[in-house]
Amino acid sequence: MNDVYIIGVGLTPVAKNAQQTPVQLAARAIEDAIATSGIDKSRIGALYVGNMMSGMLSNQAQLGPIVADHVGLAGIEALAIDAACASGGNAARLGFMAVAGGFHDAVVAVGVEVMNHVSRDRITAALATGSDWEAEGSHGESFISLNARLMQCYMEKYQVNADHFGYFSINSHANANTNPNAMLHKSMTLDEYKQARVLTAPIKLSDAPPVSDGSAAIVIANRDVALSAMRAGYPAVRIAASAVATDQLNSSDRWKSVSLPGVAKSSRLAYTQAKIKLSDISFFELHDAYSIIAVLSLEAAGFADAGKGVELGVNGDIALGGKLPLSTMGGLKARGHPVGATGLYQIIEAYQQLTDRAGQNQVKNCRIGMTQSIGGTGATVVTHLLERVA
Repeated sequence: MNDVYIIGVGLTPVAKNAQQTPVQLAARAIEDAIATSGIDKSRIGALYVGNMMSGMLSNQAQLGPIVADHVGLAGIEALAIDAACASGGNAARLGFMAVAGGFHDAVVAVGVEVMNHVSRDRITAALATGSDWEAEGSHGESFISLNARLMQCYMEKYQVNADHFGYFSINSHANANTNPNAMLHKSMTLDEYKQARVLTAPIKLSDAPPVSDGSAAIVIANRDVALSAMRAGYPAVRIAASAVATDQLNSSDRWKSVSLPGVAKSSRLAYTQAKIKLSDISFFELHDAYSIIAVLSLEAAGFADAGKGVELGVNGDIALGGKLPLSTMGGLKARGHPVGATGLYQIIEAYQQLTDRAGQNQVKNCRIGMTQSIGGTGATVVTHLLERVA
């Protein structure tokens, strides 16, 4: 398997209303990624587009070829990937496999989602298709209600106070405040967390991400291309691991076990592939779409025992200067969650950390960053481990 590197990145600021089509927004991110990679566009052999709802909300499917054509890459291999909220992460996964397997020397992975041009009801209905439609979505369940039930079961099983989840939201908002590309530039106190409007008990508005538009893209290349770019002064990071695992789409068993087996398996696969220990990981860009998912991800990935994940937030371990910084640029909660693009935003934020380009959000002396995207309530989990290049 070839060594694989990220040599260029591009993103649009996460916005409440981007006022652009998914194709236009993706093109902006791709052009910036190629421009920062140090390679000519003709070197790009494939394009992988992560998106969940363009066909439903913008009446535009087939994003692969239309985006490729829009950025002057017509004729290359170009595919769209839908894995709900893990779409962007899986676009990066396909790019990794294409380069690692020697099919292409350099590829682009991009994620994009445009949501704010339609009604909230239409967005909610489209998002619900990422659940088990027959058993959940068609009966009025939404990801808010599914995560609310999961959070309630966790609180009852481990006798945890709902307020303890607030520290994850507080941390995300603090980090987003100094991220120029984040959607929410507003700090949050524990009192503000407690007083937020209840969506579906116990989930409050302060537990959930905003509806967001955005696009993020990376250029992935083999060692020879990466070395050439680095000699020309362009930074790179190595993708030390890329792993995907799945679990059943229906959430009923997760309510009983209060765990995320897909996260556990995907994480273990990545650790084994990279040949690292948990203590080697400098920061974790996890899928904090809801506070409960952040807590369960920490436990399933091995950073906390079952029922103890909330303690990392309460103790301050998740802050930029803590033992395991989380959501270093604001995470899904405050940077925003443009669904199909989120996994690529996470990877770019890890790239920024590992190349000392994170500004006021820089994690000191970081060597290995972990990113993780989750589709559904734990059904599709893609994990990447990125390593600083000496």
